Amino acid sequence: MYKKLNNLAFVIGIFFVIISLILIIGGLVSEALNNKLDFYTGFSFLVFGFCMAFFNRK
Repeated sequence: MYKKLNNLAFVIGIFFVIISLILIIGGLVSEALNNKLDFYTGFSFLVFGFCMAFFNRK
């Protein structure tokens, strides 16, 4: 596990996954954040985060 945390691509990927979940959940819960841009950005961050975290090569 510690080897993955030393890999910068994994850490950046997890960061983008967390930010995307905040955008998606915030868009679903809040009326002020209920904007299509939040969903598009959240889903694109989610895809990018998964690609960075789990499909990286050395």
